[in-house]
Amino acid sequence: MRRELAHRVALSLTISLAAILITRSLIIEMEIKELYDQVSNLKREITVVRMAIPSLRSLAEKCGIYIGAAVERSLLDIPDYVYTLKQEFNMLTTENALKFGPVHPEPNVYSFSDADYIISFAESNGMKVRGHTLVWHQQLPAWVTQGRYTREEWMNILREHIMTVVGRYRGRIYAWDVVNEAINDDGTLRDTIWLRGIGPEYIELAFRWAHEADPQALLFYNDYGAEGLGVKSDAVYNLVKNLLDKGVPIHGVGLQMHISLENPPNPQEVAANIRRLNELGLEVHITEMDVRIRTPARWEDLVKQAEIYREILKVCLSAENCKAFVMWGFTDRYSWIPSHFSGYGSALIFDETYKPKPAYYYLVAVFLEYLTRK
Repeated sequence: MRRELAHRVALSLTISLAAILITRSLIIEMEIKELYDQVSNLKREITVVRMAIPSLRSLAEKCGIYIGAAVERSLLDIPDYVYTLKQEFNMLTTENALKFGPVHPEPNVYSFSDADYIISFAESNGMKVRGHTLVWHQQLPAWVTQGRYTREEWMNILREHIMTVVGRYRGRIYAWDVVNEAINDDGTLRDTIWLRGIGPEYIELAFRWAHEADPQALLFYNDYGAEGLGVKSDAVYNLVKNLLDKGVPIHGVGLQMHISLENPPNPQEVAANIRRLNELGLEVHITEMDVRIRTPARWEDLVKQAEIYREILKVCLSAENCKAFVMWGFTDRYSWIPSHFSGYGSALIFDETYKPKPAYYYLVAVFLEYLTRK
């Protein structure tokens, strides 16, 4: 009798426990489903909000400036990359395709296929092109760096290169970075193969030859670390002023804006620098902007980064001669920063999965604010 009673009690407890477990499982399942539904609804709401936000491209066009990114030919085969690029930007920079080494690898050999593709892509999508770069001390082919030439031969090499490259795209490239990074941080001329081979006048000659090859293209001097006020920006100012005094065809200065989170430029000084270039009659383009962060990036770092992007765009929009805001890429997936600055990354306005970061939305907000005041 006791054994039967014990069996019944055990069975009852088992049934009760099973019922509790089943009930708990159902509750958990309902909670999970509810959470899933909430997440799904939130995703739909985010999608709706994002679709309601105008693209950077449309906003920049309404504000009367170009917004752009540097691109590589190989990336134009990636659907997600191409979609974002066409949606958000109306200007492209040829990141490497038109540098001396890639485009002119041998004395009598030119390789235009990558540049041709990028420029045709831009044209078919209503984008302007910044050609980068005709004269630089890096990414030169061995036949140049190891060559032993007379001054006249150096001049012929550079002239033939500029006339051939610029001439090929006559009327198709909106602006050229003619001379790139010719000044040291202390304001002196950088010791380059062109300075040694030709002399300081290589800069003037490069602009004259580029203008001869395409009189319609805008011609820029481009450099880093010269965005604010200081020794280097003074040297850039004096260089371009002297070129103008000589009647050299130069139309603008490119401020690269490769910035770290720890040491951003002072916006007021950037504005003052752009103003004095405007007084010379020169345009300014922000040409290569990125804002590198120590990785892994924290949320507060991404917000600080967004604030830097915001302030520079504000300065550009407030200056009548600042006509373009171009970044060195647009997605962290293909940024040059991690391979050149150990421990840094997350420098651009889209993450590695093409999702907009805070910087993207801060740029949108600046454009919208500007349009409400127009």
